[in-house]
Amino acid sequence: MGINIDTYLFNLLIMTLFANLAISLYGVLARPSLIKKVIALTILSDTANTFAIVVGYRMWPTPTSPPVPPVITRIPPSREYMDWFTARAVDPLPQALVLTAIVIGLAVTLFLVFLTLQIYRLYRTTDVRRIAKLKG
Repeated sequence: MGINIDTYLFNLLIMTLFANLAISLYGVLARPSLIKKVIALTILSDTANTFAIVVGYRMWPTPTSPPVPPVITRIPPSREYMDWFTARAVDPLPQALVLTAIVIGLAVTLFLVFLTLQIYRLYRTTDVRRIAKLKG
């Protein structure tokens, strides 16, 4: 009984996503530098987007049954074709949500970088521990 390579790769992908999630949460919560926090938040956002794309697969692709784009190619579609299509087609909703999340994430990242730059100009540091001790 050999291990299926597709199952192995899928499990590796999921474990990597969770490890990436843990590392980025550590960076956001434990690192004192605002620059490192922004970088970790960007990695966290990318990890969440990748996880949303993975959730969009209704049936994980294999070499014998690759994913089907969400486009109906037979007009008019038969009932058997629609059953086959709905079982294998990639869900387009997570893809649309990820595109929206990428645009929003870019805007938030630019805003956080601007705030970090302004904090550095005012206080000459990006260390949140030193900024918390300052008054003014």
